[in-house]
Amino acid sequence: MSAGTGQGDAAPRLDYVSPLPPVRSGIADYSRDLLPHLEPLCDLRVLRLEDQPVSEEMAERWSPVATDGCGQGGRLPLYQMGNNKYHEGVLRLALEIPGVVTLHDLVLHHLLTESTLGRNSDFESYRQGLEADHGWVGERVARARRWGELGGAALFELAAHRTLLRRQRGVLVHSRWAAERIREEDDQIEVRSVPMGVPLPPPADAAKGMELRRRLGVEEGATLLGSFGFQTPIKRTEQVIRALAREQLRSAHLLVAGEVAEILDLEGGAREAGVAERVHFVGFLDFDEFEDAIAACDLCVNLRYPTAGETSASMLRVLAVGRPVVVSDYAQFTELPGALALRVPLGDGEVEGLAQVIGETLAKPERLTEMGRAAREFVRTRHDPAGAAEAVVAACAELQANEPPGDAPVKVAPPSTLTWGELEGRLEVEGADGDWGEGEARTLRISLANTGYCRWLATRNEPGGVLVEIQWRRGRTDQPLKREWAKLPRDIDPDEEYEFALQTRRPHGAGSLLVEPHVIGVSGFSRMGGPNWVREL
Repeated sequence: MSAGTGQGDAAPRLDYVSPLPPVRSGIADYSRDLLPHLEPLCDLRVLRLEDQPVSEEMAERWSPVATDGCGQGGRLPLYQMGNNKYHEGVLRLALEIPGVVTLHDLVLHHLLTESTLGRNSDFESYRQGLEADHGWVGERVARARRWGELGGAALFELAAHRTLLRRQRGVLVHSRWAAERIREEDDQIEVRSVPMGVPLPPPADAAKGMELRRRLGVEEGATLLGSFGFQTPIKRTEQVIRALAREQLRSAHLLVAGEVAEILDLEGGAREAGVAERVHFVGFLDFDEFEDAIAACDLCVNLRYPTAGETSASMLRVLAVGRPVVVSDYAQFTELPGALALRVPLGDGEVEGLAQVIGETLAKPERLTEMGRAAREFVRTRHDPAGAAEAVVAACAELQANEPPGDAPVKVAPPSTLTWGELEGRLEVEGADGDWGEGEARTLRISLANTGYCRWLATRNEPGGVLVEIQWRRGRTDQPLKREWAKLPRDIDPDEEYEFALQTRRPHGAGSLLVEPHVIGVSGFSRMGGPNWVREL
């Protein structure tokens, strides 16, 4: 524990909760860099997550304590929240003890999946979590994923963070784009954008870079591109490999530094594209090796789609060494200045766009050099760890007195009978009991209850509108003798009931009566799991 005096008695008393080195997490590295700059600004205590290792260096420097006393004595928990298994302990604490959470990944769906379906096949906890955060949409996605009916898109479309964020006094993110997304989702959540702190290393060591190029077999004068970090489909390294086969990059090489997800076959993709001899896989690199590998590159590629809303620490370290980057023209990456980042549109022309943008830049060495200077200056001025720590402490001081918004039912617009195929409900009919003579007219009272997820559209909303059929038959299975239709005058939302009266006359020869709602041009409700009512007379 350390007591800073930089802000006097007003300085917040922070309980810092995060994975720590040697955990292989970018957030552990972030914490190692940020903690020394937080210390002078606040009363800082570092907590140790259960069942996670802490390096000897970190243990000696910070003396982490158990999480049992988190938030006690007026201390404010400062949670570092990411989207992988290393943050399960952080999530458990943050759900119980309100604090300020730094949301490194806007999307936490992968963590939810891994901690429920991935570990114990605990479908019910997965379903409950998604339904709490996303209403009926989450419940339906959970149901589909249980049977393998959805791909990975839902992982990014449903962030699975609402309950966590509404239990906090405030939220910190590292981009304006992420802050705007959270405000759009829920204006009761207090969110602040703060810079991510990245230490500025010495300038790229040209000698070490050249030595690595020689070991890789990159010929003198050839271009070396770099892709850094854990390689997953969303990093789009497959597109970079395909771009190497284009004329503009016919002599360029690609260094891939980082573990490769099992789902990817980048080596096979390189062979298929005919560029295998120019793609070099070096696996996971430690901190010093990481910077040497960046120094060996002329230009680094940091594409992303879809995005979990994270600010890429590996990309900032690339910029800090003095190398420009190529990014997707998308989401938070649009905030990067054009002086240091080349943007490539997503879509069918992505590979061609990559080859063209990189080729044009490599043809102007002076521009590449200037972009490298701008990249380093950007990190020095915008991502200085001391400045980042000041922003974090200032935000915590502002947010610490807030009351969390707390849990509340999520409001999600329901689907409608225009698109939905399951129409759960209840139908009751009064007025048909007793002897009903042929030719006798009666007034029926019909009650419709919508017990599903879908909005039943009024009849005027064709297509998708609902009509209620009154059908007279000789018997239960005979052709109808008479059919009447009642319009639904207004929409019926989920959990809503609607009653109306209808006068009808029993035709001669009729032996049964059917009442059933229909979707215009589609079918009766009974074919879509919905109600009907039949009575023998």
